[in-house]
Amino acid sequence: MLALFVYTAYNICMQYTLRNIPEYLDAALRRSAHRQGKSLNEVAVHALTNGAGVGEGPRQKRDLREIAGSWREDMAFESALASQDTVDSALWP
Repeated sequence: MLALFVYTAYNICMQYTLRNIPEYLDAALRRSAHRQGKSLNEVAVHALTNGAGVGEGPRQKRDLREIAGSWREDMAFESALASQDTVDSALWP
């Protein structure tokens, strides 16, 4: 019974040791922790959670669905676009 308790406690309070953290990442995490008033551990766990894709729910995927099919004809735009398609014969003899 004691072994089961120790095993459970060990896994619940799992600790990680990370080595060779690049200086730029260490500095960014520390700045973030200071700015948010959180511990370095909290900020690092949050960054790992989001980086692993298991953060606060599924990430919202962005696409162009809301603007697809919403193009409206604009004569001024069409004219400007057409002027770009003309070849200047003085530059291209």
